[in-house]
Amino acid sequence: QVQFVESGGGLVQPGESLRLSCAASGFTLSYYNIGWFRQAPGKEREGVSCISSRDGGTYTADSVAGRFTISRDNAKNTVYLQMNSLEPEDTAVYYCATLFICNFRFVHNLNSWGQGTQVTVSS
Repeated sequence: QVQFVESGGGLVQPGESLRLSCAASGFTLSYYNIGWFRQAPGKEREGVSCISSRDGGTYTADSVAGRFTISRDNAKNTVYLQMNSLEPEDTAVYYCATLFICNFRFVHNLNSWGQGTQVTVSS
């Protein structure tokens, strides 16, 4: 069963950085397309960035392009989301998921979501 553990969130001020981690148990992350999602209070969950299993290619949503970077460490079986120049609008719970394909559609194939990690950007 696919299980993710997201970590690295916290409370930061605007302009600061965080690096989120997505660790997997029971399977090898590099074999799958992996996406980061976020859900802000009162809003639908949205795709943020993804990385392809095939060639390591990435896609990042326009809302965070130039500030967020996804990467993968196969030795640690972990996918990261480096978030720079954080803005209050980035406040959300962040989740990772497997995707059918890494593209702007962010169509996931999870049966259930992990607990996510809370990111709060506030002065």
